[in-house]
Amino acid sequence: MGAPGSSASRRNSGAQLIAQSIGQAFSVAYQEFLRANGINPEDLSQKEYSNLLNTQDMYNDDLIHFSKSENCKDVFIEKQKGEILGVVIVESGWGSILPTVIIANMMHGGPAEKSGKLNIGDQIMSINGTSLVGLPLSTCQSIIKGLKNQARVKLNIVRCPPVTTVLIRRPDLRYQLGFSVQNGIICSLMRGGIAERGGVRVGHRIIEINGQSVVATPHEKIVHILSNAVGEIHMKTMPAAMYRLLTAQEQPVYI
Repeated sequence: MGAPGSSASRRNSGAQLIAQSIGQAFSVAYQEFLRANGINPEDLSQKEYSNLLNTQDMYNDDLIHFSKSENCKDVFIEKQKGEILGVVIVESGWGSILPTVIIANMMHGGPAEKSGKLNIGDQIMSINGTSLVGLPLSTCQSIIKGLKNQARVKLNIVRCPPVTTVLIRRPDLRYQLGFSVQNGIICSLMRGGIAERGGVRVGHRIIEINGQSVVATPHEKIVHILSNAVGEIHMKTMPAAMYRLLTAQEQPVYI
């Protein structure tokens, strides 16, 4: 029989080994990523990258809208019992200050649109006192569907435009942007990188880069533009699901 605590110490050492392996694998993968992009990993140390991050202010479009008290309001919607609210909601995207849902579309003649109190792009913080922050999209949809038999609904919203502004500061090409794009949609984001600091969000479609529309731009061209961009990189993005609705690529399903 082993000494007391020996199994716990074995578990701890096992966990440490796993953590080390993951860390090493990530380090190797990152170095390969740099080499594939023609950058010698020795040219840019982690310390240099950290120093850069320490000198940069965080830019997040949400902060601008959330900090203005006139944008944060309670809205009351009157409707008939048995009537749906008449909205389509989408996720705000990973990278948001407060991950919640956004109004992506409103049914013509429905209670939400008729009220004149809601806009496409508004972020919903809570409904009838129930917070939606951090909840999965499906849960938020269920909460809204559950309002069908109510005649009055209270929404706490933050007024935001449908398009998100991003500002990435990249001194030179040695500094990786820290996000990946597929067919114009941001599909991954490096935690703590310059892209996250600039307000980039997973699941958003890039609409514009430095004042140039990339809506009809091929994937390879978008990658080329981003790979070679330095200095201040200004982008406009919106949730991909909202983009598909606004461009009639998808039919809205109202709740």
